Amino acid sequence: MTQRTLQLSNNRAVHYLERGIGEPLVFIHGVGMQANAWYPQIENLSADFRVIAVDMPGHGKSASLDAGAGLPQFVEWAAEFIEALDAGPVNLAGHSMGSLIAAGVAVTRPDLVRRVAVLNGVYRRTPEARQAVLQRAAELRAGTIDVETPLRRWFNAEEAQQIAAVRVESWLRSVDLDGYATAYTAFAKGDETYADGWHDIACPALVLTGSDDPNSTPAMARQMAEAAKHGKAVVIEDERHMVNLTAPDRVNRALRAWLQFEPHEAIIKSEV
Repeated sequence: MTQRTLQLSNNRAVHYLERGIGEPLVFIHGVGMQANAWYPQIENLSADFRVIAVDMPGHGKSASLDAGAGLPQFVEWAAEFIEALDAGPVNLAGHSMGSLIAAGVAVTRPDLVRRVAVLNGVYRRTPEARQAVLQRAAELRAGTIDVETPLRRWFNAEEAQQIAAVRVESWLRSVDLDGYATAYTAFAKGDETYADGWHDIACPALVLTGSDDPNSTPAMARQMAEAAKHGKAVVIEDERHMVNLTAPDRVNRALRAWLQFEPHEAIIKSEV
C-alpha cells in the first residue's frame, strides 16, 4: 500500500492510501476515524480496483478545514480532492460522516461520480436524535472527548466485534480534538443539507447499514435508496454502526455488486 499526499487550494495537504489498479474507488471514513478504517475493503477490493482511502480533514495526516466549516465545505474539499486525482469520475463510498460527504458530492458534482455508496448514513434525523448529536458536538468543542460511549454503541460483546473495537478505540484516542470537533459539528448539522438532492442522484447508489444501528437506521437507508433514481438498500442483520469492520465479507460482496451495476440493468430497490 502506498501513502500519498496532495496539495489542494490554500496549500492544504490531503493524505491518502492507494493500492491496486483499475477503475478508481475512493473511500471517505467517518468522524474520529482515519483512512485505515477501510482496511478490509482495501485488502479485498484492491485486487480489481484502484482503491484510494483518504484521511478526512483534521484526521490522520490531512490538514484541517477552518473551525466553522460545515458539511458544504467538506463536500467542496472532497470534490477538489477527486479533481486533483485526475482520474475521471470515480466510484465514491463513504461511511457515517463520510457518507454525508459522498452523497453531497453526488448531488452537487455528478460529473465526478460514477457510482455512490453510502454506508451507515444518516437522513433526516428525528428532533430527539438531532439534539443528542448536537449535544455531543458541543461537548467536543468544549474539549471533552468520550471514547467509551461510542464504543458501547457501535460494538457488541462478541470476540470478533471486540477485535475491531480495539482498532477503533486507538483511532479515536489519537485523533486531533479540534479536527474531530469541526467534523462532528458538521456531521451533527448535516443530515438534511443534501436530503432533498437524493431525488437528483442518477448514478447507481448503494445505501447500506446494519439492522441494529440506532442512528443510521434501516428506515433511513430505505428512504435514501427509494429517493435515488437507481438506488438499492442493503440491511445487514445483527450488525451495528461499524459494519464495514464487523461484517467485512458481507459488505465487500455488496460493494462488488454495486461496482458491477450499470443504470440500464434491472433495479432491485431493497434487500434485507
